[in-house]
Amino acid sequence: MADDIRIVFLLFPHLTQLDLTGPAQVLSRVPGARVEYVAATLDPVPSDCGLSLVPTQTIARAGADGAARADVLVVPGGDGAFDAMLDPDVVAFVRRQAEGATWVTSVCTGAFVLGAAGLLAGKRATTHWASKPMLEAFGAQPVDTRITRDGAVVTAAGVSAGIDMALWLAAELAGQPAAEAIQLQIEYDPQPPFDHGSAERADAVVVARARAAAEETRGERVTRAAAAVLR
Repeated sequence: MADDIRIVFLLFPHLTQLDLTGPAQVLSRVPGARVEYVAATLDPVPSDCGLSLVPTQTIARAGADGAARADVLVVPGGDGAFDAMLDPDVVAFVRRQAEGATWVTSVCTGAFVLGAAGLLAGKRATTHWASKPMLEAFGAQPVDTRITRDGAVVTAAGVSAGIDMALWLAAELAGQPAAEAIQLQIEYDPQPPFDHGSAERADAVVVARARAAAEETRGERVTRAAAAVLR
């Protein structure tokens, strides 16, 4: 990897901010990192928690002069990802960036944007547990792991898993000692008060309801996006 590492984050309305800001906090500390936040316009982008994020580059201009051509592409999730995957400009941008990137990554339901760009066909992938079965619509093989690498494509499970993925990626980019130093800098030492952060350990009734709700609210959009990939 070159000394100058271009890391491009995709922004879209109603993304989950921790999907983006967690990895950004890690990857922006990688030696030589140049970070760009790319969206449809330069207007602030609202996240799903009310916090707006400010882009540094537009989709239309990104890559035109080489300034925002990604070595690493990061696509966050959130319910907005299911609208983003139906946006032809977003899908074309992701596909173009992936052509030259060393690593193409997603956090949580950002995997569905990769799927809509045709980047998950035949690959092992993960995403948020409630939506994981729907990855099959894009020809992916859903797996129950926190981070999944298949070639140049790296997908992370829900929300907080993006930090794990970013630390793993930091080690790939700059070596394990650098990644360990970053982990210490951000004091990433999770000790949650409850052991309830996994679908395997949570209440089965709650899990079933959440998975059914995800299918109901997102299934039709997934079907449309998958049909577009096939076309």
